[in-house]
Amino acid sequence: MTEQYITDMAQAIVAAHSATFASENSRLPAQPTPSATSAEAVYLAALQACSELGFIAIDAECLAQAWQHQTKRTGQFDAAHWPDAPQDFGLTGADPKLAFPACPRALGLYGVLPTAEWVGRMARAGVPTVQLRFKSEDPDAIRREVRAAVAAVQGTNAHLFINDHWQAAIDAGAYGVHVGQEDLDALQGSQLDAIRASGLRLGVSTHGYAEMVRAHAVQPSYIALGAVFPTTLKKMATAPQGVARLQAYVRLMQQYPLVAIGGISAEQFPDILATGVGSIAVVRALVNAADPEGAAAHLLDCMQP
Repeated sequence: MTEQYITDMAQAIVAAHSATFASENSRLPAQPTPSATSAEAVYLAALQACSELGFIAIDAECLAQAWQHQTKRTGQFDAAHWPDAPQDFGLTGADPKLAFPACPRALGLYGVLPTAEWVGRMARAGVPTVQLRFKSEDPDAIRREVRAAVAAVQGTNAHLFINDHWQAAIDAGAYGVHVGQEDLDALQGSQLDAIRASGLRLGVSTHGYAEMVRAHAVQPSYIALGAVFPTTLKKMATAPQGVARLQAYVRLMQQYPLVAIGGISAEQFPDILATGVGSIAVVRALVNAADPEGAAAHLLDCMQP
């Protein structure tokens, strides 16, 4: 294949998808095309195109490989068909015996909260899924706060996830644990086995295609997708993903319960829910509200179709 042929295919991809991924509300800066790992023409064209559409190197690589697999599987190159088949990303064939326990398909409104007191308060307000994100270097303080959070949801219908502190979550009998990508990478196989064997559900944060593929490798209970919009709560290594990318991620990862997270306000709930996610996670919308219980009631109403 000539270089011009590859360039023409790349331009066809960009032309077909720039209205989606490079629109005013979804635009991310074009990225340098990473070094190629294949000489296949479709792969090279997609690598170039996805970089131009603003996908970082690891995601452009992931998409380029998927586009090559899609072309081989279907027998033709289709610039208009953005890859969304799990098999083209290597998301099939996992051993179901190694999957983490299931959780509800729709986790609903998901409050990410700083203390056990907040966890109990929002659970009593009817928030169906809550997460304790307690930041401390003191192991004893962590264990106390996790136990207090588990006690705080007793008598409510809330599902409680503990951010990061998986051993304390096991010991206290929490519903599940949530980890970020770096925390997932740091977990040894025996530690993942211990979490799975305990019956805890596992949620994993992702920020793009490559991280979704990485998360799938451990078959978690749910996958969080974000940050959808800018957030000041934590420094993000990746740019806000936007609704267009969120929608593409949902099409690919629909085998999992999915949680959208990152800078989402009540006004944005309809657009987020229209992507097909079963849950929206919020932080500031609850803990910074003048009336947190009233804010929870309003957001619960916003979750209704």
